[in-house]
Amino acid sequence: MPDSAPLPPALPEAVSPPASPAAPPFRSRDPLHGVTLETILRRLVDFHGWGGLADRIPVRCFMFDPTVTSSLKFLRKTPWARLKLEALFRDLLDR
Repeated sequence: MPDSAPLPPALPEAVSPPASPAAPPFRSRDPLHGVTLETILRRLVDFHGWGGLADRIPVRCFMFDPTVTSSLKFLRKTPWARLKLEALFRDLLDR
């Protein structure tokens, strides 16, 4: 081989940063974190019943022929009702 160029020096192996003490896992202070709207609704229905929910949050989907499906549709489209339901659930958790 005529006049071959020298190879560049080998790169040092990647050095990983020093191990730091494990950080504690993140925990949200929000009691609703990770709880679905369906779970909130079902737990409140189990505790108060549909009539009790209708007394506390007077909406048609709780008063007349209530179902979880129709109530979820309404709550997802109606922020004020969802906020009232979430507040009621927080009260239940505080008991």
